[in-house]
Amino acid sequence: MPPRKDTDASANVPSFYGAELRYKREAAGFTLEQLADGSFRGVPFLSQIERGERRMPPDLARHVDAKLGTDGFFERRCEDARRAKQSGHAEYFADVAEMEPYAETIEEWAPMLVPGLLQTAAYATAVSRTTLPWLRPAVVEKQVHARMERAKLWDREDRPAFWVILNELLIRRPLLPHEEMADQLDRIAHVVRSTQSVLQLLPETAAAHPMMMGMTKTMTFPDAPPVVYTEGLHSGQLIDYPALVKDYRRSYDLLRAAALSPEASLAMIDAAAEDFRHGKHRH
Repeated sequence: MPPRKDTDASANVPSFYGAELRYKREAAGFTLEQLADGSFRGVPFLSQIERGERRMPPDLARHVDAKLGTDGFFERRCEDARRAKQSGHAEYFADVAEMEPYAETIEEWAPMLVPGLLQTAAYATAVSRTTLPWLRPAVVEKQVHARMERAKLWDREDRPAFWVILNELLIRRPLLPHEEMADQLDRIAHVVRSTQSVLQLLPETAAAHPMMMGMTKTMTFPDAPPVVYTEGLHSGQLIDYPALVKDYRRSYDLLRAAALSPEASLAMIDAAAEDFRHGKHRH
């Protein structure tokens, strides 16, 4: 068996946090399986925390403190690790950005904006400048870079299974000049086709429909319970309460039934991109 590779605790705050967790666990004589027992998390999840790859959520920090007798150390420090992982994302979105690469499935409902995982740099820039016009150009650039980095998960072999439902109005109302809007629609179609994902459009004629109150993102994991993320203008909420998650997922299933078929939806994306490119945009 090759020797274990220890985490470089000096690399960053999450790595220091993970190295300390491993040290305390081994000093207490616990295996990863024993430490995970009684929590809602799996062994791979704990192992990733020890390697500095994932943040420890508060519920698990409390569980670890209780098992290892560490007097609340990990619960007090998990906020430091979370802030260190933000990397250009809004504070309320940092946990979601960290979770995405480990998701088994991602399901999104986007009524107002193209989801970040599908945005081009031009679209991401326009969103930041429109919604937060007071940001300095350097901050906008950092945000756009962070969003483009998130999209690299589409290049992975073990990428999440992805299902996205867009409001048809998103492809009818150009946020960008027409040529750039065509590029944005081409990007959506390319990601969906190249990753064998599913896209549906909710028709603009659907005045009443499930989930009328705003965007949602649901993520499931092989080693942790599912979560739902909802977002407003300047805030977001990560929901992990099982009964609420179940309600959101049932509503998403109803939304799927109200949306157009994947084949018809992709055809409309392609047609809208061509219309924008050739000056035939339908208002």
